[in-house]
Amino acid sequence: MLFVATTAVAQTQKATIDVRGNCDMCKARIEKAALKTKGVKYAVWQAETEQLTLLLNAKKASIDSVAKNIAAVGHQANGVAVVDSVYAALPMCCQYIDGNPHKEDHTKVEHSK
Repeated sequence: MLFVATTAVAQTQKATIDVRGNCDMCKARIEKAALKTKGVKYAVWQAETEQLTLLLNAKKASIDSVAKNIAAVGHQANGVAVVDSVYAALPMCCQYIDGNPHKEDHTKVEHSK
């Protein structure tokens, strides 16, 4: 019995991946897509860091499979591109291409007329 429990724990992997998004609606969509991936046991996304923390069974799921499932719902994940039509269907508050409002961007310069 102890061997079975040890084997199950050894297959569980913790990972953190980059996932683009902005708001609580993004959070719900990203976490749901991650959790729908067979083998993912835990998924929490933070808007401030754009990081998704995962616990997954490495024999059933891979980081790539999770990233592809998240990209399929409109969020760039771990470098996996999103189809333009899927991105365009996201609510305006979830469209992240122009930047994440939760992060300060000190590189933007205001131009005066």
